[in-house]
Amino acid sequence: MEGDHREGSSLTQPLVELDEANNNINISSIKEGNSSFFNTCFNGLNAITGIGILSVPYALAAGGWMSLILFFIIALAATYSGLLVKRCMQADSKIKTYSDIGEHAFGRIGKVVVSAVLYADLYMVVTGFLILEGDNLHNLFPQMSVELLGLTINGNSSFIVMVALILLPTVWLDDLSILAYVSAGGVVASFVILLSVVWVGAFDGVGFQHKGELFNLKGLPTAVSLFMFCYSAHPVFPPLYTSIQKKHQFSTVLLLCFTVCTLSYAAMAILGYAMFGPGVNSQITLNLPTSKLASQVAIYTTLVTPLAKYALMLKPVAITTESWFPTYQKNKSFRIFIRTFLVATQVIVALCIPFFGYLMSLVGALLSATASLTIPCVCYMKISRTKWGSVEMVAILSVIVLSILIVVFGTYTSLVQIIGEITTS
Repeated sequence: MEGDHREGSSLTQPLVELDEANNNINISSIKEGNSSFFNTCFNGLNAITGIGILSVPYALAAGGWMSLILFFIIALAATYSGLLVKRCMQADSKIKTYSDIGEHAFGRIGKVVVSAVLYADLYMVVTGFLILEGDNLHNLFPQMSVELLGLTINGNSSFIVMVALILLPTVWLDDLSILAYVSAGGVVASFVILLSVVWVGAFDGVGFQHKGELFNLKGLPTAVSLFMFCYSAHPVFPPLYTSIQKKHQFSTVLLLCFTVCTLSYAAMAILGYAMFGPGVNSQITLNLPTSKLASQVAIYTTLVTPLAKYALMLKPVAITTESWFPTYQKNKSFRIFIRTFLVATQVIVALCIPFFGYLMSLVGALLSATASLTIPCVCYMKISRTKWGSVEMVAILSVIVLSILIVVFGTYTSLVQIIGEITTS
């Protein structure tokens, strides 16, 4: 990171890196004690905001207006578990990463489990980027198709393959610092998308006339899973805590970041559902009239940010995979082969399961709930030896129960939806 050494870190640090010595994820590898309050807030906002903002109107449509109550409950639970991450960090100055928390609480097995959840989460989110790009490009260019070896590849699929081929050379690079300049603007991109959608609704003839449905029990698991997907940034908090100059300010940073992001997500959900009602797509950009300037701003902003984040977020998965073959790990050709293989597998997944909403719902239920709710609570209970019967224990157990319900019902519903789409297509 570059920047004023007195004021703190730059805002353009790579979002995800890996400590190759011990295979720990180090998300936003920031210099210890160098970050100001403002910079830490920006990095925190950038971590929490993401492509989930595109899906919250669809999530609200799935669960109905009453599901907003569960949205705010999830936001509150995620905020509390974020504070528990901070308390785990305070338990030992040697804890620097999320995997370190798992190791400190449960030894080697804790580190392995936490790392596995994080790598799986990164892999699936990055796969979602390919689907997102394919959907939005197909929306802009609906007539697109490709003839290859006598086969006709439809628009979505052809764009997924094309985007993967364009991104592949960036995955081969070892120095991704240039991409960090774009990816660090994620928080700006989210607000640009929100403002563009509001403009389309207010001034481009769409309006906010849909009343929507009050409550839909059948769609509740999908809604909750997608809401949970919005709050999957907890692995970022340890390096952010390490980076901030004044440690006592970190709780304020978390509260501020979660408040701003929750209000942004809620605004997008409410406005998007009011604009398009039950017909809102899993990505609200797919509903926007492409002939309008504001719509084009939202769509192109949606396209640019994942392109910059793709290689950054896939890098730790690639390095960990390469570490399984220590004999060839330093061989450049081998590294290119492994990274190409990873991209190829993601293309296959994206082509076989091109259902952005259902796939992100699965990620939110199975991985985000585990990483952002279950792991902080369980690790804190073990590290702090919280007394049974205390108010704190009741709060922690409540969050754990919530996370288990999301994992069980959300995962089951998402898998049923994905299997149903595959069998009928």
